[in-house]
Amino acid sequence: MKDLFISETLNKIGEKVRLLGWVNSVRSHGNLIFFDLRDRSDIIQCVVLKNSPALEIAKEIKEEDIIEITGEVKQREEKLFNPKILTGKIELLVDEIKILSKAKILPFSIEGDGYDINEEIRLKYRYLDLRRKRLQKNLINRHQVILFIRNWLNQRGFIEIETPILTKSTPEGARDYLVPSRLHKGKFYALPQSPQQYKQLLMIAGIERYFQIARCFRDEDSRGDRQPEFTQLDLEMSFIQRDDILNLIENLFIDLVKNLYPQKKITKIPFPRLTYNEVIKKFKTDKPDLREDKNNPNELAFCFIIDFPMFEVLEDGSLNPMHHPFTQPKLKDEKFNKEKIINKLKHNPLELLSEQYDFVCNGYEIGGGSIRTTNKDILIEVFKVLGHQEQDIYNKFGHLINAFDYGVPPHGGIAPGLDRILMILENEANIREVIAFPKTGEGRDLMMNSPAEVEINQLNELGIEIKLNKEDSD
Repeated sequence: MKDLFISETLNKIGEKVRLLGWVNSVRSHGNLIFFDLRDRSDIIQCVVLKNSPALEIAKEIKEEDIIEITGEVKQREEKLFNPKILTGKIELLVDEIKILSKAKILPFSIEGDGYDINEEIRLKYRYLDLRRKRLQKNLINRHQVILFIRNWLNQRGFIEIETPILTKSTPEGARDYLVPSRLHKGKFYALPQSPQQYKQLLMIAGIERYFQIARCFRDEDSRGDRQPEFTQLDLEMSFIQRDDILNLIENLFIDLVKNLYPQKKITKIPFPRLTYNEVIKKFKTDKPDLREDKNNPNELAFCFIIDFPMFEVLEDGSLNPMHHPFTQPKLKDEKFNKEKIINKLKHNPLELLSEQYDFVCNGYEIGGGSIRTTNKDILIEVFKVLGHQEQDIYNKFGHLINAFDYGVPPHGGIAPGLDRILMILENEANIREVIAFPKTGEGRDLMMNSPAEVEINQLNELGIEIKLNKEDSD
C-alpha cells in the first residue's frame, strides 16, 4: 500500500489508504473517537468506531503525537461537510493506528498566526513554531519564488554558479565575519559580504550571464529587518548598459508577481526611474513609498533610483562609497571620459555621480547594483580616495586588478534581497517570518544557543587566545 499525502485522498473514496502525520486534535465521545491528522499538505478528520481494532490505541494518542494510520476513505454526509479545509467532504474510517513518536505538551499553541506569542519563545522552539500553517506557507512560497527565478533566468541564458564561502577579508563596507585557519595559523578567511569580486572575475572568465541564490554575511549592528546572514539573488551580465539590467529585473518581477501572486497589484508599469536628487528633494528619502493606497496590503509600488553620488561624507570627514568601490564613477551630464574622471577623483571626488541603481518597493530598498569599473587606473584612484595606499590596494585587491590586464568586458549587475522581497509579498512585518531559522535582532540563535564559547583545545589548535575586557568577564 502506497503512503499518501492527505491532499491525495480526495480522489480515493472507497479505497483503503495509509497516511502518516501529526495528531492535530482529539475529540473523544465515549467509545467513538474523532481526531484530525495533519501533514504538510492538509488536515483530514479520522473516525475510530467502537468496534474498531484501533479503538484502544486511539485512546492513547494526544495532540502532536506522530502516527501511521490505515483506513477507508469515506464521503461525509452533506450536512457534515467542512468548507474550511480541502478534505472537508471526506473522512477516514480508521482500522489501524501505529504510534511512531509521542509528544510532550507544547510550550505554546501552534494554532493561529502566532503573532501574540513572545518571539523569543517562538525562536527558542523554532522547530515547533514552523509547524504553524502560516510559516509553512511562507517557506513553501519562498521555495516557489526561488524556483521561478531559477527557471526564468535559465530561459534567458544565465548560468547558476556557486562562489566560495571561505574567502578573503577586504574593506568593502560592513565588518567581515572572520574564520581562523588551523593549517595557516595567524591567517584568516572571511565569509563573503557578497560574491562581488567573484562575479566580476566570472565576467572576465567569459561567463557573460551569471546568477546565484547567494548566502551573504555581514557583521553589522543589530536592527529589526537585518540578519547576520541573508539570501540574495546575485546576478551579473557582460556587454550591457544600466537600462539592460533594470529592464531585466523589471520583467522578472512583473512575471513573478503575475504567476505567483496574482492577487497583488503593481502600481505602475514600467517601474518609475527616479534620480537620487529627485527623491531626496521630494520624499526626503532614497527609498520612497509610491503606493497609491498605503493601507492596501496587495499593492506593490516598485521603482528604481538612479544617479547616486559616488561618495558620501562620514562623521569623521572621511569619504565612503555610496554603493561600493567597484562602482563606475560618472561625470554629471557628460559621457565617460577616463582622464576627466581620474582628475575629479584626485581633486573633486564629491562632484562625481555613479552608475549605482537601487531597487525599491513600498518604501523598502529591496536590491542594489551598478555598472562596474573596468579600468584599473580608475579603480586604484577610487581606493586612494577612500584612504588606501597603493601597495595596500594591491595586497588586498591585486587579484582583481591584475585580472583586468587580460581583457575585461563592460559589465554590471544587481542583487535583490530575497528575504525582504518575500516579507513584502507575504505581508509580513519582519524578515524573520520568512526565514526558516532566523536569528534575533541582536544576532543570537536562541534555539542553538549561539554564538557560544568553544573548547580550549579548539582555540589551541587555531593558535588563538581569548582576551576579555573587564566588562565582558563580569
